[in-house]
Amino acid sequence: MKKPDFLAALLMLGAPSAAIAANDVLVHRDPGCGCCEKWVAQVRQQFGRHVKMVDDQKRAAFQKTQGVPAALSSCHTAIIDGMAFEGHVPIADMKRVLTQRPRGVKGLAVAGMPLGSPGMEMAGMRPEAYDVIAFGPGGRRVFARHNG
Repeated sequence: MKKPDFLAALLMLGAPSAAIAANDVLVHRDPGCGCCEKWVAQVRQQFGRHVKMVDDQKRAAFQKTQGVPAALSSCHTAIIDGMAFEGHVPIADMKRVLTQRPRGVKGLAVAGMPLGSPGMEMAGMRPEAYDVIAFGPGGRRVFARHNG
């Protein structure tokens, strides 16, 4: 292979990573959802990473490709280090699952939009109890409970 051909091949290998770096966070959200921005601000601060937000009118298809069960749906889906996080998952739970990488777990989900979950804090409102559900090829199980 000639030197210019070799350099071109190397550049092409790096092209897909130019769209989003390996340590960046990708978030697909329901278009215009404001609570997603509050949650993303917490992710940005606590992970110290760039977050790419995509308004996605076909997010259900994206959720399906990431293995998110429809029953656990919320308003946004984030991909961090190859794991999926659906909805208002607390950052501490995200960091724990990313560190532990339990067998059979593809991600974590908080179904709906419970008051008091990250991004859903509202002054004067009592936080709701909610579960963080681990999902993946190993099935579903409660990973953490909050406000209970």
